Amino acid sequence: MAVAVDLQFSDLLARLYAGIGEEQPWRGFLEALAGWMDATFATLIITAPGKRHPATFLTPGGSADFASNYAESLFADDPFQGLADGIVTSYAEFMAGLPDDAFPEYRRTMVENGFDQVLGIDLHFGNPRGRKDGGQYEARFRISRHNALPDFTREDRARLQMLSQHLRIAVGLFEKLQFAGAQHGVFHATAQGLGLALIVLDRSRRIVSTNALADSILAEDEGLMRRSAELVLADPAQQRIVGELLSGEGRASGANLTRFRIERPGQGDLVVTARPLDVNAIHAGAGALALFLARPGPEKSTDPQALRDLLGLTVAEARLTAVLAQGHSLVEAARRLGIAHNTAKVQLRAVFAKTGVNRQAQLVALLASLGG
Repeated sequence: MAVAVDLQFSDLLARLYAGIGEEQPWRGFLEALAGWMDATFATLIITAPGKRHPATFLTPGGSADFASNYAESLFADDPFQGLADGIVTSYAEFMAGLPDDAFPEYRRTMVENGFDQVLGIDLHFGNPRGRKDGGQYEARFRISRHNALPDFTREDRARLQMLSQHLRIAVGLFEKLQFAGAQHGVFHATAQGLGLALIVLDRSRRIVSTNALADSILAEDEGLMRRSAELVLADPAQQRIVGELLSGEGRASGANLTRFRIERPGQGDLVVTARPLDVNAIHAGAGALALFLARPGPEKSTDPQALRDLLGLTVAEARLTAVLAQGHSLVEAARRLGIAHNTAKVQLRAVFAKTGVNRQAQLVALLASLGG
């Protein structure tokens, strides 16, 4: 028996899933989606609640000026958001439920640009347990027609609704791919070079990856534990610190690192250095965390390349930091590196800003914990 196949829909799904691994995710899919919906543009907006700028804003073929204006100012005032999860909604019907004088600037901009015929579908991603430290985010898909074209029909809405579950699966897979990306490989190499245990967490405190040393520490089940797929810290204050870092609230201004000590009478204390991971396309820099664990002990030599990866330093800053870790003064470090003392001072100030310390002694203590 012959089976009718919608080749255009099949091609659309292929582009959707192929777009997960593209350098600019889903650009080709959005172009195909606009064609499939007989629309002018298709837009993807990824954002976290409370953010004034989107993590991702992509409209293939759209005006670069409008995209910049939207991301910088209009996004924060966009009323067309918070739609029912996975349900197609039209801009016109949504705005009809608001007072006529609400959001006048946004309404005017939409009319002036000629794109006030819009269908939207919002997908909400977050911790199923409702925990607030999970770093929830939304993927908003918007399909726009120029107002010189016919308005969207009930059939158009049904076509877009068919895609809802596919869109949800694709965005979820994309987030997992980001967490498993090349940067984690860099951090694993860094931890290996410094003899550190490494635990990488996602936005919901789930353990994404570990190295062998971290696995052995977790198996000791003291101070920090693996419970199902999550990391649990015995100290409620430290548990709260990790949650705040994942939400972006606990990160000190300008500092890449947060440090604390886990007291373990039975197995020996651990010094934890936490560094947020940039997962920009989804969380705009928040929502993932690398925890480097060291047992306090004798200092070891420090590899500049490892310091560069861990602390986010430049090559020159990492070289200076490695020499200072050996106990040399700034003057002696500058002499050994063949640079001017003033140059060394500028580099040291940059290192202070990136590590959250403000004295050389504090920096050396930090490096000692990393090398131990």
